[in-house]
Amino acid sequence: GGDLIGNARWLGVPLRELLDEVEPDDDADQVVGRSVDGWTCGTPTAALRDGRDALLAVGMNGEPLPVEHGFPVRMVVPGLYGYVSACKWVTELELTRFADFDAYWVPRGWSREGPIKTQSRIDTPRRRNRLTAGPVTVAGVAWAQHRGIRRVEVRVDDGQWQEATLAPTVSVDTWVQWSWRWDATPGEHRLQVRATDATGETQTDRTQGVVPDGATGWHTVTVTVR
Repeated sequence: GGDLIGNARWLGVPLRELLDEVEPDDDADQVVGRSVDGWTCGTPTAALRDGRDALLAVGMNGEPLPVEHGFPVRMVVPGLYGYVSACKWVTELELTRFADFDAYWVPRGWSREGPIKTQSRIDTPRRRNRLTAGPVTVAGVAWAQHRGIRRVEVRVDDGQWQEATLAPTVSVDTWVQWSWRWDATPGEHRLQVRATDATGETQTDRTQGVVPDGATGWHTVTVTVR
């Protein structure tokens, strides 16, 4: 839904292998990435060594890494929000501790660790769309990086949750497309969506903004049917 989220195919060096060569001390629980412009992000060391595809990336979608995406090398860590994992234009990695160093966003009110929350959204129909009564396809995407999506459900006007159909996906770290056929009746209606990840946890309905560690709540779209 903007320039801060997307899917890509990455090429790079596994950070796990790099750290295995270094053999960090047990209390070195943070890896600080420093960018050419001085920006810093602090990534949990454990997240770089637990088997996920955490990379020092040099390629994107079959091409050399574009400048706007961090050429010549950047970090990519599935399952963590970018402010703690996506250092671009990397010049240095430092092993340290969360107790000893706060990366850029932490003093500004953000959490030290930022695991991506289970989320879903409605891409069609759009908010305030005017629809014709009859069959309507409600569709969107859901994601739960490093866990995967088990189920997506949609409801109309606080009614019963209806299970959507999930499209195939290439990885637990990519978006899952979903769709549900709605027999729309005349009037104004409210559509809501929620997702359940592969661990069985369903996303919360509690509304929270992006600070301090990612937004929560069920995406809601109001439409008019004629």
